Amino acid sequence: MEVAAAPSWPILPALPSRATVAVVASGLAAELAYALGGPFHFLLPDAFTANLIAMQDTLTQAGVDGFVYYAKKANKAAVFVEHAAAGGAGVDVASAAELREALGHGVRGEHLMVTGPAKDPALLRLAVTHSATIAVDALDELDQVISLALTGSVRPARVLLRALPDTQPHSRFGMSERELTTALKRCVQAGEAIRMEGFSFHLSGYALQPRADLAARLVDLCLTARLQGLEASRISIGGGLPISYTDADSWHTFLASQRPAHYHAGKTFQTGDFYPYHSPVAGADALAALLATRPENTDSTLADLIRDAGIELLLEPGRALLDQAGATLFRIQGVKDRDGYQLLTVDGTSLSLSEQWFNSEFLPDPQLIPQEQPTTAAPTAVFPASVGAATCLESDMLTWRKIAFPHPPRVGDLLLYPNTAGYQMDSNESPFHDLPLPPKVVIDHIDRPRPRWRLDRHFT
Repeated sequence: MEVAAAPSWPILPALPSRATVAVVASGLAAELAYALGGPFHFLLPDAFTANLIAMQDTLTQAGVDGFVYYAKKANKAAVFVEHAAAGGAGVDVASAAELREALGHGVRGEHLMVTGPAKDPALLRLAVTHSATIAVDALDELDQVISLALTGSVRPARVLLRALPDTQPHSRFGMSERELTTALKRCVQAGEAIRMEGFSFHLSGYALQPRADLAARLVDLCLTARLQGLEASRISIGGGLPISYTDADSWHTFLASQRPAHYHAGKTFQTGDFYPYHSPVAGADALAALLATRPENTDSTLADLIRDAGIELLLEPGRALLDQAGATLFRIQGVKDRDGYQLLTVDGTSLSLSEQWFNSEFLPDPQLIPQEQPTTAAPTAVFPASVGAATCLESDMLTWRKIAFPHPPRVGDLLLYPNTAGYQMDSNESPFHDLPLPPKVVIDHIDRPRPRWRLDRHFT
């Protein structure tokens, strides 16, 4: 039975990038699905490079000396590390494996930022050896770095001191005011073994004003540290630059209208648990807006404060650099009829669409790619379906929502989930049921009628 119904729920457009559409239109997606025999991710490094250039241009236009580090945790593909290195950017890592991977794909040691809490001694040793900048998260960690620098390094250890956000006092990241005071004293006592370059913070959320306020606080901390004879010339504001997956009308209509009837099994989601799939300013535009923000109790913009203090601004974006830089494809291998909609089963798991495992839903609509010419349907006809995965778990759903497809989904058709490069692809991947992990396919030369492809060269 083919179910056609007029939906009573809002439909979020997929809004794929031009490059995504080109890959589909070329027929390459279907060929890769056949060749690889299962779900796969494809990567669009040209989009990554365009996002990086936009951020670098924003810093230049604001008159701010800055440096961008790609947050590798957002996607571990080697191609993005390679393009970061080629584009004059660094890489933010939080494990020894990530650090080695970055070095192996062309990133210079001094262009690495090492973050994360309670770092492994092996990671600290590698970081000091290769002159990476270390965002020190605690006093005992600072002691370890000083010890490494004093006993085994011919060059000073480069550190930022991570400050505990006063707006998030229960954060597990960063040091309190008292701890920072102690840390500064220890850096002074360490002498030439430590190069104290400045301060950093980890701040949850995407609001610009709190980030600007905390950045201004770091500028003041740098000025204080300089009075003690420390370099203190750099601040890192982390990531937190949003991207916009869909338009404002679609997003706000969805939030106002969504209810259990719109989901398989009457599933419910809390509105506040969704990523903000629309942002009025996003990516490089969000960075420009941040630099133009006036921190609390000052008449100057953040850009003015940074520039006047002779500070270099460091950024660690992940998702914002990966906007439109990839998508994920699954093949439909089962179709069931339910009460007024269909339940599809695909050949992979929701672990490859990581948002589903955070009590949330990845909201951009998947695009149906029929493998045969679809039956002509009335212009207003839609074919609602939810999308389940291949494991024996009720909760393994790629899409709980009843998506209004323009054609009836059939076994063998493909579903393309757009814009999944940022965190979706591998932060929760698992070979559950011994299912293979979806490979990553790099799509090059998307400007050609026939794009070229290759497998990503990730070492591990």
